[in-house]
Amino acid sequence: MGGPGDPPEGTPEGGPAGGEDEYRSVVFDESFVRAARLQEYSAEERMTDHAPAVRRRPHLHRGLTRQALILVLLIAVAFGTAVYMGVRHPYSTPQARRTVEPLRTTVIPLAPTGRVPGASDAESLYAHSPAAQFEIGAEGIPLPASRSTAHFSDSQVVTALTTAKDYIVRSSLYPEVLIGRQVHPARALLDADQLDQFDQSIRHPAADGRHTATGWLVRLDPSRVQLADDRVRVQGDLQATEADAGALEVTADHTFVYALRPTGAAASAPASLFTVRRELTFRLTRDDLRTHQVQLVTSHVQAGPLACAEDSAAYLRPLLAGQTARTGAPAGTDPYETDSPAALCGTLATRAQPTV
Repeated sequence: MGGPGDPPEGTPEGGPAGGEDEYRSVVFDESFVRAARLQEYSAEERMTDHAPAVRRRPHLHRGLTRQALILVLLIAVAFGTAVYMGVRHPYSTPQARRTVEPLRTTVIPLAPTGRVPGASDAESLYAHSPAAQFEIGAEGIPLPASRSTAHFSDSQVVTALTTAKDYIVRSSLYPEVLIGRQVHPARALLDADQLDQFDQSIRHPAADGRHTATGWLVRLDPSRVQLADDRVRVQGDLQATEADAGALEVTADHTFVYALRPTGAAASAPASLFTVRRELTFRLTRDDLRTHQVQLVTSHVQAGPLACAEDSAAYLRPLLAGQTARTGAPAGTDPYETDSPAALCGTLATRAQPTV
């Protein structure tokens, strides 16, 4: 007879003795049972008709819940956004305010050696003067052939030349500016950072090399002179070069010849010529090119016939037909003040005057 744990036919040949089969070492603990995919119904559940002996258990979700996954995803997105914004934020870095160089001016009166020649016909004066072959007005300020530089395109160079020419025309040829009644046409073309210096030069002109109104404009004293002919004769040239990677420099050298009469004089009154040579240096940054404005850096002016003793800071006060220069030098020059410019005065060559 076999034991209670043995099969009715006895222990199979070669099988383990004492009823210990090969699965006896496997321990089915409670966690193993709960994890089983198939679960046996209870006796009460099996009493139901057609109930299967076992049922399939739902999967146990051992991973993260959906809410936890969403939270992790949001944290990852926020972290990535913070890193991106730190590397490439949408706000431009504030740039240091650029420094605009103040204008430096020199105005040199040219005194005649004798009486100023005159004639009732302005055309006759021009025809018998070195200005006979000069162009009229803006035609005497031609634009040179331009080409690109290392950091500026050809169109940018043309813009620089055109803007400088516009300033020269407005400050040297506009009748309303010449006679000293308006300054806005030229002022509107100045870089915004030079406007304070310009305004102070107009309101409180001084022969200090910084606030000389006649360094900014050709200003004739309206209490003394008027235009005998508004067709001003002009000759000169413009040149553009690259000052540095951020700016272009335009140099201008032009001679202007004006026909003048005393203020209020009749058209038959004798007229005389007044000559102004302006050597100007402009600086134009990329912002200036965009806004069509200039920085006037230097202004060297020679003008005559003028009396050396006259103050030319506010207005140019030309000597007219038949007048002579008074003796004496400009007052107010202090050689002990290093920031006070020397008072200069030249002589107007006879050949620069009309031969009438």
